[in-house]
Amino acid sequence: MNILYIIPPVAAYLLGSVSSAVWVARRHGINIREYGSGNAGATNILRVLGPKAALPVFVFDFLKGLLAVLLAGFTALDPVENPELRTAYEIVLGACAVTGHIFPVFASFRGGKGVATIAGVIAAIAPAPMLLSLSVFVAVLAATHYVSLASVSAAVSFPLFVILLFGIALKPDTTGSTLKIFSLAASLMIVLTHRKNIRRLRNGSENKISFKRKRDAENRA
Repeated sequence: MNILYIIPPVAAYLLGSVSSAVWVARRHGINIREYGSGNAGATNILRVLGPKAALPVFVFDFLKGLLAVLLAGFTALDPVENPELRTAYEIVLGACAVTGHIFPVFASFRGGKGVATIAGVIAAIAPAPMLLSLSVFVAVLAATHYVSLASVSAAVSFPLFVILLFGIALKPDTTGSTLKIFSLAASLMIVLTHRKNIRRLRNGSENKISFKRKRDAENRA
């Protein structure tokens, strides 16, 4: 295989491994993995340090996924001549970035749940379904103040919106078919990384988010 196709996935993983949550928390004098849920992600930063600290973390993590997909532009895969192969390669790059975020080599392989990074990947690959899923996230969060429930709801809705926009049939050699498989995999990944949250939602012990809350080591994401 041409080395030009190997370098971008490695670069995407390393990009995903840059843990903005760890860096921001250090500037506030704490190790975020010792507070709240222990996750190095925007949600835990929001619970522990508040929205001003969480916003740049979310934006950075989102951009990691977006930029990882754009690394496909450094290859010879033409999105017009080979749309299916190009989309599949972009998905691989996105998966590498998400893997880096969850298991960051620069942060002892202890990262976050990857929601913001997956959102960045989705925005680059399937922007229209992503915007619809984002509306679901915002609506559920505003109504319940549960970030976990909003994340899972948006994740479950994503493949439904992909099917709505690209049709139900999985036809071979079509970009729509690849996107449907990708949407199902992305949805499943988010649901699986929120297993503990789902259990807490079911037994009523999940904590609601407060956009005014500052550091609180007892909160759990």
